[in-house]
Amino acid sequence: MTDAAKSAAREVESSPVVRALARGGYAASGAVHVLIGVLVLTLAFGGSGEADQSGALRAIAEAPLGLAALWIIAVLLWALALHHLIEAFVLRDATPAKTWARRTSEVGQAIVFGALGAVSASVALGARTEGNHSAEDASRDVLALPGGSIVLALVGLGIAGGGIAFVVMGVMRSFEKKMSIPRAGVGPVVKGLGVVGYIAKGVSLAIVGVLLLIAAVTSDASQAGGLDDAFDALHALFPGPLLVGLVGVGFIAYGLFLFFRARYARL
Repeated sequence: MTDAAKSAAREVESSPVVRALARGGYAASGAVHVLIGVLVLTLAFGGSGEADQSGALRAIAEAPLGLAALWIIAVLLWALALHHLIEAFVLRDATPAKTWARRTSEVGQAIVFGALGAVSASVALGARTEGNHSAEDASRDVLALPGGSIVLALVGLGIAGGGIAFVVMGVMRSFEKKMSIPRAGVGPVVKGLGVVGYIAKGVSLAIVGVLLLIAAVTSDASQAGGLDDAFDALHALFPGPLLVGLVGVGFIAYGLFLFFRARYARL
């Protein structure tokens, strides 16, 4: 990227409007995660439903002014994705290795938030998206390619690795480096929510990655799945309902943490 392009990107990134929208993106993501947590708790107590991003967004769509809320969520998430994408190309760290590591992280977050915004917009447009079926269909397409099993296994390893990274971030509390959390007052609460939330989300992502690995090894796309299948897999263990309930509480904690991140993030 040229110096002129970097300068223009920094101007966009430092814009009060872009920063305000990016903070709103964290809050929007927080609302989605809280809803996912509620849906997961419903499953833990014997209820039914799709406990993933699509299920949470469809629940929003069914509420009064739900379609307008979905478009607001989409715009805010896209603004947050843009902020991370710009950050990926303008940041410079102490060493090239650290710079590229952070760039990879920023691009990954941009993709995640951008994709979630796209799902929100598609639900607002009336699309019937189902995370589990989408994962199966995508896995089937990949397996049909030459070397598809290897590609799917690498994707599974990547997602599982991302899940482990979330757990490590929660345990090490490395998320604090990206926030200006007050030492007193709500500070300890924010840190506690971050620890619990990152671990819960990390466990769920790791299970999704394992499901993709199983699909790759067995060449059976039906073994793949999204978050909803991950919760079903936990539910099948002993004591399944308790584990699912704990993860549901963790997702709610992560959602609440994102509300605080909207306030205290270093942008």
